[in-house]
Amino acid sequence: MSGPAGILLAAGAATRFGANKLLAPLADGAPMAVWAMRALHGAVAEVCAVVSPDSLPLADALGDAGARVVVCANAARGMGASLAGGVAALPDVDGWVVALADMPFVRPESIEVVVGALRDGAAIVVPRYRGRRGHPVGFSRVFREALLALNADTGGRDIIARNEAHVTWIEVDDPGVVRDIDTPADLGANATS
Repeated sequence: MSGPAGILLAAGAATRFGANKLLAPLADGAPMAVWAMRALHGAVAEVCAVVSPDSLPLADALGDAGARVVVCANAARGMGASLAGGVAALPDVDGWVVALADMPFVRPESIEVVVGALRDGAAIVVPRYRGRRGHPVGFSRVFREALLALNADTGGRDIIARNEAHVTWIEVDDPGVVRDIDTPADLGANATS
């Protein structure tokens, strides 16, 4: 076992954005998904990026940035299917830090707090910003079978709800943990914040 690894969920359809939002360039010209991957990779040794079969340019960008790319054939089923695919691709780790590729403004130190809590024995770790539940979420190896069984659009939300007694909530001073990008307007003028 090698400690927790990162799973970057990057297989969504992005219908509200009008184009593949995950390829939208941010302040340094790098795609949104690459920003999210860089932050995740700063906290874990290995990142598996899960993409849909029709996202080859995204797969190339994430691979070039250092992610191990997994194409999820059944990504259209939803986030749960993508998450299960990422967990299956990382069988020999102690846990998974699950990040969303449309949340590029999560600070690396927030991810490090989630990783640290997993290393310290937490079963499930969820960051909060001003009381709002955020991402990335950490799952220990105890939840491997439950994660592999996911196959719908709820992702790990149901696992968290069924295991609330085992959730470690961590308050972080990072609005990035609750800031997802659904439309071009969500990027706003402060895309580098």
